[in-house]
Amino acid sequence: MSAEANDDLLNGARVLVVEDEAAISMLLEDMLLDFGCTVVGPAARLATALEMAEGETFEVAILDVNVAGEPIYPVAEAIVKRDLPLVFSTGYGGAGIREPFRDRPVVQKPFSQADLKRTLISAISAARR
Repeated sequence: MSAEANDDLLNGARVLVVEDEAAISMLLEDMLLDFGCTVVGPAARLATALEMAEGETFEVAILDVNVAGEPIYPVAEAIVKRDLPLVFSTGYGGAGIREPFRDRPVVQKPFSQADLKRTLISAISAARR
């Protein structure tokens, strides 16, 4: 797939953002807007994130692994049940991801705009295969 076709995957994509740290959330939103995405949320609490994961329309989700001291896995499970792709965001790398989610893409904080873009495109592309 060409770089231009990859960019088209993100242009107009609705992305659920679950992040409890305001500075990171704002950075994520700015990056996503630069990609042409529409931000759904952000959700800074697990209960809100779960409601959004079950009821909102989105193409992919970015999930902080630890939201206000609570593990994000109930939200990840709700997204997987909907057959939607997700990307974990964590300062601990892939080793901090629980089974059965270890095969899901991870962006390690702090991440660059290029890393985020590449990981989102990969997640969306894999879900469409």
